[in-house]
Amino acid sequence: MNLYLREEFQRLWRGQDPFDAVQSLQGKVYRELEGRRTLRFEEGGRGYFLKLHRGVGWKEIIKNLIQGRLPILGAANEKAAVDALQTIGVGTMSVAAFGERGENPARRLSFIVTDAIEPSISLEDLALEWRQRPPLLSLKRKLLERVCDMSREMHQAGINHRDFYICHFLLRNRADCESDATGTVPDLALIDLHRALIHRHLPYRWRLKDLASLYYSSFDVPLSLRDKLRFIRRYSNRPLREELHQNRRLWQQVELKAQKLYAKALRKGIVR
Repeated sequence: MNLYLREEFQRLWRGQDPFDAVQSLQGKVYRELEGRRTLRFEEGGRGYFLKLHRGVGWKEIIKNLIQGRLPILGAANEKAAVDALQTIGVGTMSVAAFGERGENPARRLSFIVTDAIEPSISLEDLALEWRQRPPLLSLKRKLLERVCDMSREMHQAGINHRDFYICHFLLRNRADCESDATGTVPDLALIDLHRALIHRHLPYRWRLKDLASLYYSSFDVPLSLRDKLRFIRRYSNRPLREELHQNRRLWQQVELKAQKLYAKALRKGIVR
């Protein structure tokens, strides 16, 4: 068994089994899947999010392996990703409680409780607002640069997200960013890390997947050619001409894969 409780949950669950306590929590359910539940709840006037994993079963594990996917066996994956991002200074969630028990990976019970990031707005929702009211160029560039820096730092540390979309970036200091044309650095938090992977060196295919997913989810921002080139230069941290010469294949595949993702989203009617 592995268990971590921050001070307020040590007090709250004193004398209780934390695994029983989390299963009885009530709140707004955001996602209910076989083996996993996500809900928002409040304690002591503060908001929290719970992800409760009850095990996916051997059938699901085998199916994922056959399809070449790594099965998510519990909350430990997200806890490790949060810790790794915090170590390198990339904004993310803060863990208030975590626990896992059970040797059988198909039936392992685990949970993670994180502080609600409030108030905040996702970059996806912000981009939707920009359709009606275009942003200041300075704000758009600051956000682009911060997303780029977080992406580069995450990938340099061998971490890939696997669901790397702008909806998973939450902006906490929106008012400060909008009122200050130059000085304020956007306070972004990267969330939804339950599928993230940590490697010694990030494989090419995972870098490609993350970058294409991020780019695809930004299609409706919209981004100018200059914005795209600025991202490539800043992400690579070297002159644009040199990067496009050395890694032309990567950026061509990012473009192609992103276009395919967008076309698929259009067919399914999930593009807002």
